[in-house]
Amino acid sequence: MKHPYGANQYRQMAVTTASRGQLLLMLYEGAIKNIRTAQTCLDAKNIAGKGVAIGKAHDIINELINTLDFSIGGQIAIDLERLYNYMIDQLVLANCECTKEPLIVVQRLLETLLEGWRAAVVGANKRS
Repeated sequence: MKHPYGANQYRQMAVTTASRGQLLLMLYEGAIKNIRTAQTCLDAKNIAGKGVAIGKAHDIINELINTLDFSIGGQIAIDLERLYNYMIDQLVLANCECTKEPLIVVQRLLETLLEGWRAAVVGANKRS
């Protein structure tokens, strides 16, 4: 018998109950997962799958840009916007040229940012 709450319902519940910091971490994790999928698709010569995965990563990074608060973040928000735009440029390059190197660059940047944000979110949760 199939459980009435499948994976999609679980994910939806996780998102609706997550804090702002947890949502940010989920966005980074989702972008990284899609970039890895794009690399796997490139290795398998699955051009359509590569395009879908890069498109999803692109959408997530756009969402990260949309969540920036320049009134609070100041120069950090400006720098993050530049970095996110650079990542989008790299994703477009990877998609057009069917090459993994730009994907690897973006993945490393996202993993570094994820590590920093994860430490900040855990630290904030400990203080509350």
